Amino acid sequence: MSPRADRSTRTRATSGRRLVPYVFIGPAALLFLAFSLVPIIIAITLSFQDTQTLGEGDWVGLANFETMATDTLFRTALVNTLIFAVGTVPTAMAAGLGLAVALNRPLPGRAVFRALFFVPMVAAGVVVGVIMSWIFNTDYGVANNALEALGLGRVPWLTSPSMAMATLILVVVWTRIGFCMVIYLGALQSVPAEITEAASIDGAGPWARFRRITVPMLAPTTSILLILNVVFSLQAFDIIYVLTGGGPGFSTTVLIQYVFRSAFQDAQMGYAAALGLVLVAILLLFTLLRQRATRRAESYL
Repeated sequence: MSPRADRSTRTRATSGRRLVPYVFIGPAALLFLAFSLVPIIIAITLSFQDTQTLGEGDWVGLANFETMATDTLFRTALVNTLIFAVGTVPTAMAAGLGLAVALNRPLPGRAVFRALFFVPMVAAGVVVGVIMSWIFNTDYGVANNALEALGLGRVPWLTSPSMAMATLILVVVWTRIGFCMVIYLGALQSVPAEITEAASIDGAGPWARFRRITVPMLAPTTSILLILNVVFSLQAFDIIYVLTGGGPGFSTTVLIQYVFRSAFQDAQMGYAAALGLVLVAILLLFTLLRQRATRRAESYL
């Protein structure tokens, strides 16, 4: 074979090897383009339009964003979203950590308990919402029947504006505890036993070992869980929609539900797209702030 033919063969072989990675990532890239990038571009375009459908509408510039400044329902949904996130995220994480620490010990039947606590996480949100609406029904719910059996009065779990959000937070925390528990259980397996044993020999009690050794070593896991739980809270829709529908009144209407209402009930696709972009901006801002805080904390270690 001539040198020129040999070089040509090697060039074709090298080109073939270079194309192999693109063949593997091609399907994933196409899916991302079709279901993520293109919808984002469409949403950004719609946010500057006044339209009732996904088609072309009248270009209004920043009018949709200016409307938010005077929209009282938008402010209500924003405050409800904040209350919902503050109520669900730290509670689920703290309860999940407590369960993880308890079930990380050699207890009889701990595998069964782990599975039982994780089951609500894998259940569909609609199913959870329907079951909980039966349990917390004011007239025939299991919760009020149990209270009456104890000689207590009925509680308007889902019909009182002051109780509906608390009930909703309770239900969502119940579904999230298992997820936080499993993640923390995995992280606890990586905590070196030698360190805790050395601290125990030095006289550190269980609480001191937990606070000064376990919690700091779980900091990366806590940071990731915090971001994931905030994302879950900002995207929580199915349970809220089935359980309360955003009511009574608008006491449990969160931002993502207001996006749905604006798009499919009020037929304001442009305004709904603008609301969705605000929701994404809040999520990105929180993620950036959390990452900066994590890097700053790690720099002091």
